[in-house]
Amino acid sequence: MKPRIIVCGLGRTGYKVFRLLRQQGALVVGIHYQAIPGERAGDVIVGELHAASTLKAAGIQQAHTLVIAGGDDALNLRIMMQARVLNPRIRIINRFFNTSLGERLDHALPEHLSMSVAGLAAPVFTFAALGSQAIGQIKLFQQTWPIQEEYIDENHPWLGKKLSELWDVRDSVPEAQRTRMLIYYLPAEGEIDLVSALVSGQKLQVGDRLIVGTQPRIRCSRKSTLLSRLVKILTSLRHFQTHAQAVVAMSVVLLVIIAIATLTYTSADTAVSVIDALYFAVGMITGAGGNDKVVEHASTSIKLFTVLMMLIGAAVIGLFYALLNDFVLGSHFKQFLDAARVPQRNHYIVCGLGGIGIKIVQQLHASGHDVIVIERDPNNRFVNTARGLGIPIMHGDGSFAAILQASNLENAAALIAVTNDDATNMEIALKAKALTPKVPVIVHYADPDFARMAQQVFDFETVLSPAELAAPAFAAAALGGRILGSGITADSLWVAFATLITPSHPFCGQRVRDAAMSANFVPLYIETNNQTVHGWDLLETTLSAGDILYLNMPANRLHQLWQHTRSQLVAS
Repeated sequence: MKPRIIVCGLGRTGYKVFRLLRQQGALVVGIHYQAIPGERAGDVIVGELHAASTLKAAGIQQAHTLVIAGGDDALNLRIMMQARVLNPRIRIINRFFNTSLGERLDHALPEHLSMSVAGLAAPVFTFAALGSQAIGQIKLFQQTWPIQEEYIDENHPWLGKKLSELWDVRDSVPEAQRTRMLIYYLPAEGEIDLVSALVSGQKLQVGDRLIVGTQPRIRCSRKSTLLSRLVKILTSLRHFQTHAQAVVAMSVVLLVIIAIATLTYTSADTAVSVIDALYFAVGMITGAGGNDKVVEHASTSIKLFTVLMMLIGAAVIGLFYALLNDFVLGSHFKQFLDAARVPQRNHYIVCGLGGIGIKIVQQLHASGHDVIVIERDPNNRFVNTARGLGIPIMHGDGSFAAILQASNLENAAALIAVTNDDATNMEIALKAKALTPKVPVIVHYADPDFARMAQQVFDFETVLSPAELAAPAFAAAALGGRILGSGITADSLWVAFATLITPSHPFCGQRVRDAAMSANFVPLYIETNNQTVHGWDLLETTLSAGDILYLNMPANRLHQLWQHTRSQLVAS
C-alpha cells in the first residue's frame, strides 16, 4: 500500500511539492489557509494550519508522512508539535530557515527530518556561477556534486556512443570514474533501465536524456606575487583616503596648530629650544601638560596666545578624538579594511547576504575562490559570519553603478544577485549587464514561471527559483528516507538515497546487476568492509548484510521498498 502523505502549507514550495507527489502517483492531501483555484475540496483541506481539527480532517492519524512546507519557522514548529500529539509515530519533513534549530530537532525527535530551501538551492546557484548548467545536486563520496541533464541531439558528442563507454573510464584515465557518474537514463523510445541498457550495449540516440553527476573541483589558492602585493598596497592607500578623509584632515589641522605654536614660542624667546617648545605645545593642546617654564616669564602677548591655543586646541583635539573613535570603533574602519581587500580579478560578487547568499559565499570560499559581498544592511545577521571567513563586505545598494564598479565588476568571474527582493535582483542584473556585458549573471527569482520568462526576455546566463530547486528534494524525502539528491527529467521525478542492507532486505543476497534490472534502479556505489566499490565491479558485487548501497530510482517506485526499507534508509 502506498503511504499517505500530507503537505501542510501550499505556498510556492509547498504547492510544487504537492503537485510533484501527486504526479508520481502518491496518495497526497494538502492543507492551506485558503482554497486553491482548480483544486477539489477533498484534495486540499482549508483551515488554520496548526489546528487539530484541520490536521484531523486531512487524516493525520492515518498518515505516514507530514511535509511542513511553510516559510514561518515558529508556525512550522507549532504544526509539528500538534501533529506529534495527534500521531506520535508520523514521519515529519519540516522546513526550517533556522538550520541550527532544525538539527537539534532532528537529534531530539525520532522520524523528524529538517530541510532548508536555502541549503538545497544554494549549491545550484554556486555551480551555475562556476559555469555548470546544474539542475540540482547529489551527495556522493562525502561531497556535493552538481547534476546536469545531457539531451542528446544531432550535434551532441555522445550521439552513437554506447552507454558502457560512459559508465567506467578508469582503463584510460586512472581514478576518472570518480569525476563523472551516470545518475539516470531516459530513452527517447521505449522503456529500458540504465543497467539493462549498459549490459545490452545500447547506444545513445537522438532524443535520449542522460543525467550526469560531475565531481566538483577545489581550486588551489593562488600565491600572491610581488606585483599583486604592490597593487593591493596602492589600492589600500586609495581606499584609506576615501574612508578616513575626515580623520586625515583633522590630523593635518592638529599638526599645523602644533607647528604654529612651536614656531611662535621659539621666535619669542631664542633661549627656548625647539624640543622644549614642541613638548610644551603638544602638552598644552592635548591637555596632558608640559614644561610651563616656556611661558612662565613670557610677555603678555605670548600668554594671551597660549590661552587662545588652549581653547583652539581643546576644540580641535576633541573633534579629532571623536572622528578617530568613529573611524576605529564605528563602521568606517571595517569598510576601509573590506574595500582594501576587494579582489582584483576572477572573483565572484554576491549581492545579498540572506540565507542563500551566505551559503553561496561559504561554498565558493571553501572551493578556493575569491568572493566579495555587497549587502545593503550593515546589521545583517550574516555579516559577522562572512567577515569571519575573511570575506570583504561592501555596504551599499548593488544596483548602483558606483558600488558595482568599486567591486571590480569588469574583472569578475560572475555576479550572483540573491537579495530577498526579485525586483532588486533584476535591477542589479540589468545594471551589471549594462556596465559589463561579458560578466555572467546569475539571478534569484522566487516565482518559477517568471524565472523562466526572465531568462528568455533578458538573456541572463541563469535565472533560478529556489522553490523549483528545492521541491523535488522535499517530495523525494516525503516518499521515504534521507535523500542524497533528486531531480526531474521529462516530468519524471528520480531520487537518490542510501539504504542499509539487512538480512531481511529485498536486495540481500542478490547481485547488484540483477537487483538493479529487476527493481529499475541505478546503482551508484557500495560501502562495504570500509571501502567503496563502483564502476563495473559494482555491478558484479553480491549484496550482503551490513553493506550500504547508494542508488537512484524513479520516485514512483519507492513505495515498493517502503515496507521493507523504511527503517533501513540511512543518511548520507
